[in-house]
Amino acid sequence: MTATHPVSDPMTVGELSRRTGIPIKTLRAYTDQGLVYTLGRSPSNYRLFTSDALWCLHAITTLRGLGLTLAEIRGLADHADADGSTVGPRLARLLAESRRRLRARLADLQAMLGRIDAFEHTHQAELAGHHPLWTGDPRAARRTA
Repeated sequence: MTATHPVSDPMTVGELSRRTGIPIKTLRAYTDQGLVYTLGRSPSNYRLFTSDALWCLHAITTLRGLGLTLAEIRGLADHADADGSTVGPRLARLLAESRRRLRARLADLQAMLGRIDAFEHTHQAELAGHHPLWTGDPRAARRTA
């Protein structure tokens, strides 16, 4: 992702990490994936970033917080016009897909809660410690076999 902000003093990956709270390993991965561009390398071979990286990381963090995958964010950045005019409709589709995934995940979690409720209802006495939960020790069967 790129932005058109004035170039300021370059930052190392460590400084960028301190300023954003994003781990260095993650910043390197984002750079390697083409989500954040570097200014190049310092004479000491450190990656250097401009203030554009702060903008990019804010955008990535915001979009990740909305449930978009890194692949979706990369695709959004790859297909963006310089003025960002085509981003809106594409982002709307990605948000709808994120919403669909989240609703499916919520349904899965609701089903799991239902299984927990059913298990607790069926095994009330065992869970209260009045009866053993499982009878027989499968390890004992292996020892005699």
